[in-house]
Amino acid sequence: MQHYQNYIDGQWRDASRQLLVMNPGTGEPYATIAQAGIEDADLAMAAARRVADSGQLSDVRPAQRTSWMLKAADAIRAIADEGGLVACRENGKSLNDARDEFLEAARYFEYYAGMADKIEGISVPLGKDYMDFTQYVPFGVSVQIVPWNFPVSICARSLAPALAAGNAVVIKSPEISPLAMTLLVKAVEQAGFPRGAVNLLCGKGSEVGSHLVRHQDTNQIVFTGSVPTGQRILKDAADRATPSVMELGGKSAAIALKDVNLDTLLASVKVGIFFNAGQVCSAMSRLLVQRDRYEEVKAAVVALAEGLTIGQGEGNPDLTPVVSQDQQQRVLAMIEQARAEGANILTGGVAPDLSGYFVAPTVIEATPEMTIAREEVFGPVLVIMPFDSEDDAVALANGTDFGLVAGVFGEGLSQTLRIANRLRGGQVFINEWFAGGIETPFGGVGLSGFGREKGQEAIYSYVQTRNIGIRLSQAD
Repeated sequence: MQHYQNYIDGQWRDASRQLLVMNPGTGEPYATIAQAGIEDADLAMAAARRVADSGQLSDVRPAQRTSWMLKAADAIRAIADEGGLVACRENGKSLNDARDEFLEAARYFEYYAGMADKIEGISVPLGKDYMDFTQYVPFGVSVQIVPWNFPVSICARSLAPALAAGNAVVIKSPEISPLAMTLLVKAVEQAGFPRGAVNLLCGKGSEVGSHLVRHQDTNQIVFTGSVPTGQRILKDAADRATPSVMELGGKSAAIALKDVNLDTLLASVKVGIFFNAGQVCSAMSRLLVQRDRYEEVKAAVVALAEGLTIGQGEGNPDLTPVVSQDQQQRVLAMIEQARAEGANILTGGVAPDLSGYFVAPTVIEATPEMTIAREEVFGPVLVIMPFDSEDDAVALANGTDFGLVAGVFGEGLSQTLRIANRLRGGQVFINEWFAGGIETPFGGVGLSGFGREKGQEAIYSYVQTRNIGIRLSQAD
């Protein structure tokens, strides 16, 4: 069984404890990784602080950071096949999707390489006796806590702009799926960044993660994950008023109008809720259908779910396992709660007779007040409901505490755009779920968090504004 290590101050280091990583597709042990402790976290923070204070990242010509970033992108792309296989086996996702995570990570480094030398301030006119200007300066040490659903991609999503802006970084990887991230960091290591600029720790969130959040040298926190964990982090961050970027959960709704193109809608349903076994913060977890088309769409969605192939990720099926046995049981428990509350399980709702941690693709007819229609499931479970008017659809879509993404499907641009402008969410899709890409800003409102990742806007999550005012002439 292969063993993986932590990366601290330019060295790969073992630990006295280990964490066991399972293969969700088989339910069997896959590998081990060194379990970082408090001492390891302190070493990583000291290394990052040294780099931040020395100016090795922030004081060089920005074109140097661009060069490092592009070298990192090339190195990441070169290991996509190798890394994809590791990600597939530790996370359960399809082999193609796992490989694509590395390609997306490379793209993040390319994209923000192009911004490293374009983080420009402004000149502020104050009259002839003054010169006044602004600078964007890095926070210093950025602590980044990465989730288990897309560890490689989400790690790169925050690591790349942080480095481009001149921050040193300490990353806390997820205990469930930390292995592929070590390959990502090995690729970044080849790019030539200063020793200690990037550090990677795999440890318990309650121990290492909590320590990093409260650490006196932490200048910024970036977190993607569940609402309860995010709330705990924010409470700790409040003690030192540490700036934070939070991307939390979602219960996102797609609105299907009566003139919806059924094929277009079904293509988005397939990717929106069944991609990565529904373990996506921005998943299409609710489908609201205008009553004129409700029965037709409902039948088509059920047929879609029942026609999906299910299996281990290496075979690239339509539906892969969820990440762990605990996650499988949590999803199944929420389905049973929905059944007890009177929801109609149209299809699925069970664990297929397969080794590994599978949940059958599930479609549930529910009412808005039911738990399954209000709380995040994080599994291949779609809630479907009818609506009558445009106002009803907007009220239903906006009727949770979340606000990550939303979507509208219909033929009329005027109506779909009008509805999109009324929806509560950081990103709204029209006629294609997950439209957009690395270039488009992403983040939520309400319990879905705050701050933005991706796009040009994200770079400004990793800098702070400094104003310098100069009096040019002395008083007489």
